[in-house]
This record gives sequence, C-alpha cells and structure tokens, in this order.
Amino acid sequence: MGFKQYLKRKIVIYFLTFLFAVTLNWLLPRLMPGDPIQIMINSALGLSPQERETLLKFYEDLYGLNKPLYVQFINFWKSLLRGDLGYSILYRDSVSNIIKHALPYDIAILFPAIVLSWIIGNWLGALAGKNKKYDKYLMPVFYFLASIPYFWFAMVLVYFLGVKLNIFPYQGAYSQNLVPSFSITFIVDFLKHWILPFLSLFIVMIGSWAIGMRNMIIYELEADYVRYLEALGASEKLLTKHAYRNAILPQVTGLALQLGLMVAGAIATEIVFNYPGVGVLLMHAALSQDYFLLQGGFLMVIIAVLVANFIIDIVYALIDPRVRVSYEEG
Repeated sequence: MGFKQYLKRKIVIYFLTFLFAVTLNWLLPRLMPGDPIQIMINSALGLSPQERETLLKFYEDLYGLNKPLYVQFINFWKSLLRGDLGYSILYRDSVSNIIKHALPYDIAILFPAIVLSWIIGNWLGALAGKNKKYDKYLMPVFYFLASIPYFWFAMVLVYFLGVKLNIFPYQGAYSQNLVPSFSITFIVDFLKHWILPFLSLFIVMIGSWAIGMRNMIIYELEADYVRYLEALGASEKLLTKHAYRNAILPQVTGLALQLGLMVAGAIATEIVFNYPGVGVLLMHAALSQDYFLLQGGFLMVIIAVLVANFIIDIVYALIDPRVRVSYEEG
C-alpha cells in the first residue's frame, strides 16, 4: 500500500469517526435527566402556573425541543451543514458567537503553556535520561510538578504573587474599566492578567513532559541499535541524536492531543482566575443542561482532536523512516 492509498483510507476512517462522535455528542446531553427549559423557567420568580406553562410551550417551540428526537437530529445536521451551531438557552446568544469570544482567551494561555512546557520538559527529560547525576536531582522535581493539581498551584500563585506581594492581578482577563482593543494600555493590562494563569499551567506541565521523555530516552539508549552503534565506535553525540529522534515520537503525539484539547479550555484554572474561557462556559452549560452550547463546545473539541490526530499521522511519515517503509511494503 502506497502513501496515497494510506492517506485515502485515513480520510475515510476519520470521516466515519467524525460522524459517530458528532452523533454521540448530540445524543448524550439529551439523555441527561431534567429539562433545560424547565430549569430556566423555574429560575424566574413571580410567575403563575399558567404563565409558566405558556413560557414552556413558547421556548420548546423556539428551540425545537417539543419535536421527536429523530426530527431534532435531522434539524441538527441541517443546521450544522450551514455552519449554524444553534442558540444558547443559558446565554441567549448564538453558540458560534459565544465560543468565538471565549476561545481566544483559552488559546492565549494554553497554546504557549503547552508548547513551551513541551520544549523545556523534553530537554530537561532528555538531560536527566542520559546523565545519572542530573537524574538524581531532577526526577524528584519532575514527580513533584507532575503530581500538583493545576487548581492548587494556581491558588498558591494567587496567594503569594497576587495577594501577599501584589505583583500581578489575579481576577479576569483584563481590568473591568478597560474595553478590549489593540491599544498599548489594554495589551499591557492583558499581559499582567495573563502571567499567573500561564505560569499555573506551564510549570505543572513541564513535569509530565520531562518524565515521559526521560523514560523514553533511557529505553532507547538501551536498545539493540544503540548497542550496535556503540560497537561500531559511534560518538556519544550520534547515539544521543538517534535515541532522541525515536524517543520524541510519543511526545509529538502527546503534544498534538494536548493542542487538540486546547479548545476545551482549562476549567480549574479559569475558575481560580475567573478567566472567561470555554472551559467555564461548558461547565455552566452542563449544569444548566444547555444542549446547544454543549454541542457547540464539544464539537470544537471533536474537530480539533481529529485534525490533530490526522496531522500527526502525516507528520509521523515525514519524521520516522520506519513508517515510510511500512507504507511502501503495505
């Protein structure tokens, strides 16, 4: 099987996976006990039973929730193909618009945190894996960082750097008296609010990446091909280079998955810092059973994860000669 045939097969597999995942994403919120319209009406005070019944019928008709499930499913796919993700019951706005305003905040803290922690974590892990002296001191630090809950470390940063030392602000993405713009004032204020959420993710993530790379480097340095190269008189630099190239492959997969999940936000971090990201939106949507916002949010996750996995399949063929050989051999 050549690479083109492999690519076509992968496209079909990912397309079928997308159909199944989106269908499940649509169905699961509707299997949850309770009624989102009823929850919304119950929160309104001073309504008579007749007014509640009238509002219930109005909103069920407005959102199409009084129709049979198969009709709702067909309407869902019709809307999705038009790019319409629905209208949020909780926020009374289009799901696309809500996610569009929240997603940039998640990307602003998660993308640099994931990428920079991956680079530094892999470098430190490789250093520890090939040098026992460094390994002795670095591994306890790695395990400590990897075991820290994000929300706990975020609260530590808030207490010391935000409350005690008052170095950085720790609530929101920017000051309430500012309006988002490309002005220097807003950018500086945004970066000040960005520092603590970024550090709370970046520092903790380093531990997991470093442990993974350290273990893979040790495994690769003890592999038969390394022993063979040693017998041929290869330099330590060459041995480390080959070991690192093979050890980095699982880390690349992990990076792709982390970047794919980035669109779901970081709920614990967003709650601690009151950061207006997608994670908090999805949590509120789940609590209020906002079907449409849940569908839209998790649809973004599904697409991002599938795209990340598809890209990594292609990247593997470019960086790993063994994968290219397997394509040619079929």
